[in-house]
Amino acid sequence: MSATPSDVAASAGPTRLQRVLDWIERVGNKLPDPALLFVLLMGVVAVLSWALSGVTWEVIDPRSKAPLVINNLLDGESITAFFSAMVNTFVTFAPLGVVLVSMLGLGIAEHTGFINAVLRALMQVTVKSMLTPMVAFVAILSHYAVDAGYVLVIPLAGVIFYAAGRHPLAGIAAAFAAVSGAYSATFIVPTSLDPMLSNITMAAAQILDPAHQVSPVNNLWFTASSSILVVVVVWVLTDRVIEPRLVRSTAVDGDTSQMPTFEPLKPVERRAMWLALGAMVLAAAVFTLAALPGDSVWRGTDGSLTANDAALMKSIVPLIFILFLVPGVTYGIAAGTVKTHKDVIAGMSKAMSGMGYYLVLVFFCAQFIWLFSRSNLGVLLAVEGAEFLKAASLPVPVTLLGITLLTTTVNILIGSASAKWTLLAPIFVPMLMQLGISPDLTQAAYRIGDSSTNIITPLMPYFPLVVVFCQKYVRNTGIGTVVALMIPFSISFLVLWSLFLAGYMALELPLGPGSSYVYPPVSP
Repeated sequence: MSATPSDVAASAGPTRLQRVLDWIERVGNKLPDPALLFVLLMGVVAVLSWALSGVTWEVIDPRSKAPLVINNLLDGESITAFFSAMVNTFVTFAPLGVVLVSMLGLGIAEHTGFINAVLRALMQVTVKSMLTPMVAFVAILSHYAVDAGYVLVIPLAGVIFYAAGRHPLAGIAAAFAAVSGAYSATFIVPTSLDPMLSNITMAAAQILDPAHQVSPVNNLWFTASSSILVVVVVWVLTDRVIEPRLVRSTAVDGDTSQMPTFEPLKPVERRAMWLALGAMVLAAAVFTLAALPGDSVWRGTDGSLTANDAALMKSIVPLIFILFLVPGVTYGIAAGTVKTHKDVIAGMSKAMSGMGYYLVLVFFCAQFIWLFSRSNLGVLLAVEGAEFLKAASLPVPVTLLGITLLTTTVNILIGSASAKWTLLAPIFVPMLMQLGISPDLTQAAYRIGDSSTNIITPLMPYFPLVVVFCQKYVRNTGIGTVVALMIPFSISFLVLWSLFLAGYMALELPLGPGSSYVYPPVSP
């Protein structure tokens, strides 16, 4: 079996990069607890909004088409609105339901021993050195299940790495990078993000050209080929940079008593595992047969299964819950770990008992995002940045790089891909169309910037969850720990993906079906 970074930690001492990352981790971990950090950021945003609310801005808000106004969060109306909406802001925070419902199903599958058995079987046939590309591949596949990768792939990657004798935080980092840092990388089949972004792009393009059409898969070939780049980058960085540093400096000291090992499955466990997998396949087959007909109730109004209004897209999380519940219970009955319904409820309760800290973080995170959105400070940053790029009159590749860099900056403050593009597209798309750059190419540049910095901002809604996952193995994990883990991925994605797009353009490879590099598009 080939050596892994866990087997051969660097004996010559830390490299310069490792020392820099160590410093980032130390500084980051000296920051207040993430919950208090969100409180402090709320104060900063409130003061900034008060200071800038009296300024008259000449820029136009792309959403309302009216002059931009910074809302004072310290006036009476905003304060009462904040307190009136506080509970609703918390309970309607989108990631909260995704995480809790998914964890219920995952908790059952883990409590009954199903996940343990599958991972032990997987470890018997997987070479340790190939775990990283396998995790990256599965993480990219999870993009088809919307946000499920955050609550399924990332924690399981930690478990898999630990079971294989590798550092669990390396597995979490690799999965987080491929799930979130490479969110716009997909395989050949489009995800729900593709039509969502393209519809926003088309609406923005029609501000200048009412007849212009944008294909729902206008970036498909580019994002599909990008997935190869992502797997390679995640593989190299995890095995050559991230894990050697972790092995040298970060000891595993969490509660790992329930983690799977390399012990072969007993006959009863193997039989139960195959029965459970069969039950999972059967449940998936029943659902697939229900979704396939053209008039299926799972489809959207346009007949598509991936449309935003399709019942399938709205039911991803409940379906994941069922697809873990069914095999989890089946395995428990067959293996004897489930005697009564109380054992199933105990699995759910155990999963929820570990989510207390996450709930606290989410409460404060949701309040901060509400305040920041109400202030319009993010809109000001985006509009002023775009105006600067327009005035600079740079060459096309440099302009696209500027779009990507501005997007990465806005992305640190505004996490939602669709919300951010709804804000930026009416600025970027018409502006670049006037420079002869197609909406398809502008969207591709945006997607690089939208993905690359997801993994280094504590303001990303799932970032606190990743901190919680890491604390299972390293108790003193903080913001600095995770940021230091992810910065190499973030910088590498930003640089290499931008160069990849430049090379893609130089070779004149198609971005996707019906796409173009220039505006107006050249007739074939």
